[in-house]
Amino acid sequence: MGVLLLAGCASQRPVLYPNSTLQQRGGVAGDQAIEGCMQRAEAAGLDYSKGNVARRTAESGAIGGAGGAVAGAIYGSAARGAVAGAAGGATAGLIRGMFDRNDPAPVYRAYVNRCLAEQGYESIGWD
Repeated sequence: MGVLLLAGCASQRPVLYPNSTLQQRGGVAGDQAIEGCMQRAEAAGLDYSKGNVARRTAESGAIGGAGGAVAGAIYGSAARGAVAGAAGGATAGLIRGMFDRNDPAPVYRAYVNRCLAEQGYESIGWD
């Protein structure tokens, strides 16, 4: 269980394209540039995971509530069904969020990618 929790918390990092900048400066310099840009993003007030788990939890709660209302209407109490469905959906969303890939927030990713580009590096994605 502990290994799964740690795997869910692992942060992604940019993957650099082996362009002339990376070839001239080497992989260690590329890793240092990535680390520096990630630190700059945090210093600018950007949060790596801002809102990811909370957003998924809210989405799942809304979906569960709608499904519960439909089931409740069929079986006699739309309000009770909606409350039960929303609670179940939110719980499922929270747990799913804990084990989902830990993708960076879009603004954080864009900041780091731009920082790297200004230094001559090309990010081809995050892994």
